[in-house]
Order: sequence, then C-alpha cells, then structure tokens
Amino acid sequence: MTVRPHTPEWPGRARLRRGEVWLVGAGPGDPGLMTLHGLAAIEEADVVVHDALVDARILGWTRPGAALEDMGKRGGRCSPKQPAITRRLIAHARAGRRVVRLKGGDPFVFGRGGEEAEALASAGIPFRIVPGVTAGIGGLAYAGIPATHRDVNQAVTFVTGHDQSGRLPAALDWEALAKGSPVIVLYMAVRTLPAIAEALMAAGRAGSEPVAVVMNATRPDQRVLETTLSRVAADLAQSRLKAPSVICIGEVVSHRRLLDWAGGMEGATPLADAAV
Repeated sequence: MTVRPHTPEWPGRARLRRGEVWLVGAGPGDPGLMTLHGLAAIEEADVVVHDALVDARILGWTRPGAALEDMGKRGGRCSPKQPAITRRLIAHARAGRRVVRLKGGDPFVFGRGGEEAEALASAGIPFRIVPGVTAGIGGLAYAGIPATHRDVNQAVTFVTGHDQSGRLPAALDWEALAKGSPVIVLYMAVRTLPAIAEALMAAGRAGSEPVAVVMNATRPDQRVLETTLSRVAADLAQSRLKAPSVICIGEVVSHRRLLDWAGGMEGATPLADAAV
C-alpha cells in the first residue's frame, strides 16, 4: 500500500497553478530528502514528467488521476531527447495543466534544468525552480563522507565525468584541478573514471589519495567502494559497481571510518568496501 503524506500549510507556501511548470529536485533517492515545496507540487500536479532515477515511492505521492510520464535518459539506452522533453513541458502548460518536471538530485546541478528553464522562459511559460539535495552532498553524507571538513579542505569542486559527446571533458584543465582542489566530487563518471584518475595523477595527484565510489546513494541498496586513486580503476572493475554512482576524491574519504552511520542502519545492504 502506498502511503501518501499530507503536506502541511506554512507561511509562504506557494501553489502550483494551471499553465505553470515547476522544475523540482527529487534528491538522490531517499524520499525523505524531498523538500516541502517539492512534495506540495507533486500533490497538486496534473502531470509529472520525471527522470528514470526518481524513486517510485515519490511518484506514489501524486494525487489520484495525475499522469506520470517517464522521460528518463540513461546512458547506452534508447532515451527521449532533450528537445522532446522540453516540447512536452510546453505543450502540457499551454493545455492549462499543472506540470511538475521531477528531476533526480538538484535541477541546476548537472541536471540540465537551466536549459529547460530557458526554453520555458523563451516560450512564455511561467515556471519555478524547486532545489533538491544533490548527490554530491547528500550521497556523500549517506556514505559517512563530509564534503568539507575544516581539517582537510576549504574548497570542493563538482565535476561532470563526461561532456556532450560522452567523452572525458576536454575543456577541463586537469592540471589546475589536480593542484587547486583538495576535494573533487565526480558525477556520471563511472565509465571515464580510469582516464580521470590517470589525468589527475599525471598532474601530480598522489596515487595513495583516498577515493570513494557510492552507488545508488541514499537508497536501501547503497553500496560503497573505498580505494585509492592508483587502484580505483582495477578495484572498480572487480567490485562490479556501476551507475548511478557519485565519486569522491580527497582526504575527506578517510573520515568515513568513524562517520559511516548509514552502514549500521537496520535493513542496510552490506557495503562492498575494497581494502585500501
């Protein structure tokens, strides 16, 4: 049985109106990480256009009669193209529907939310952005890894693992990144991680630096691989971890030894940790 939460009223609560599109971040997986604005929008929506990685329990919060449209894009599979998704959002809004574009993580963090919002603005469609918890923060927290720690880093860099062509981002200055950012968090980088590790070590990054790969972050089947920069390619291949995964490179990974709170939760899946 699907449990449908009730969104309370609060001062400043906004209403999703007919003809509007809200770009809502669903967070990295755990339904409890949804924001109140996001939950309220889902409960009011006539149609929810969602990504493949949105948890089914969140989709179960829609009101009776609401339409669900799966527009998820997954690498290596036949998926809807971005222009087609944008056209659907505009068509639904022009038909007077209350539309939620539900995206995993945060719409504006490697989620193409900026492109969709620009298209809506150009078409004269009213829209609102509802931020979500991004995997580079929430996913690491569920693995017991602080994105920042005062004893380790005063900066953190979020990097996509591939560009528009699906290859290693050629526009990135890997030498500057290796030398300038004590903590690097990689999105969508499982396939290109071996090349990224080589590029960082060639630029002077230590092969002994801790690395964590967090698969299915914040979900019941979350798994974590701990390794080092020099070993990550071999250990990742042996572990069989795959996308969706978020990857952290930096000394903050070592704090997981004390902070792995989720690994001890009741019902948690045993973690696949490689020896360092």
